[in-house]
Amino acid sequence: MRRCSRTACAAEAVATLTFDYAESMAVLGPLAIVREPHGYDLCARHAERTSAPVGWQIVRHASLGEVGFKA
Repeated sequence: MRRCSRTACAAEAVATLTFDYAESMAVLGPLAIVREPHGYDLCARHAERTSAPVGWQIVRHASLGEVGFKA
């Protein structure tokens, strides 16, 4: 089980957040199969609350039928 990357959160990670700096885009999708060195694994609560920096867009991807992750 992988844990949420947020400080002091011990919940199980269900999503991975990555950034595309060239495109000013944050991408939030289902948990990556392998831990990404430049990604952040997030629990369902933190994934739902995640927002993009001002001037950026956030893209949310979800697999059909995936439990614990809402787009």
